Amino acid sequence: MSDRKFNIICGHYGCGKSNYSINLALDMASKGRRVMLVDLDLVNPYFLSSGYKDMLEENGIKVIAPLFANTNVETPALPADLNLMFETDMDVVMDLGGDDAGAVVLGRYAGQLSQINYEMTYLVNKYRNLTATVDDTVEIIKEIEAASRCKATKVLNNSHLKFETTYKTIEESIDYAKEVAKILNLPFMGSTIPKFVLEDETIKDKIESSNETFIPIDIYVRAPWE
Repeated sequence: MSDRKFNIICGHYGCGKSNYSINLALDMASKGRRVMLVDLDLVNPYFLSSGYKDMLEENGIKVIAPLFANTNVETPALPADLNLMFETDMDVVMDLGGDDAGAVVLGRYAGQLSQINYEMTYLVNKYRNLTATVDDTVEIIKEIEAASRCKATKVLNNSHLKFETTYKTIEESIDYAKEVAKILNLPFMGSTIPKFVLEDETIKDKIESSNETFIPIDIYVRAPWE
């Protein structure tokens, strides 16, 4: 496709990158796009987007995952076919590992990425440890950019408290996320909202009467104990 999209999803540990990556890939595929999901999370073996490979492939999405992902091998390795993301004409959604430790693997591809019109979305979650303040959240993306040698291009508010998330949870995080985007001089995309929150009709009315952008998402990624 001449209008191929290359999406890198980054952020702090546990901010919801993998779940958002899955939602984005599925949404693009539902619109007739040919999509490749690249799982580059070599840091946290419990929340790999590739753990949902069967479901993704059933929806026509090609998955490239770390070698030994979802096995008992402690240190996953980069997949041998990783370079396919630069050779394919498919859209790419890349799920990057958390913080600068997870982003450093991307640095080796900085030269190739510099030739691509990529989007790098910084997911923020006000309720995660070490990202409760705007200053801390700004500092983390600077570390990610330094490690990955890539620049964030937009900010998405993914603030949540897992299954305890309410509309108020999200509403109270919007100003924080907007301030992060303002300091970084990046576009603010809006806020994700779990679809189970939207089951309340009164919430739908609040959203419609607000001037905010909300992106409904399904919850796919769960810890093994959930």
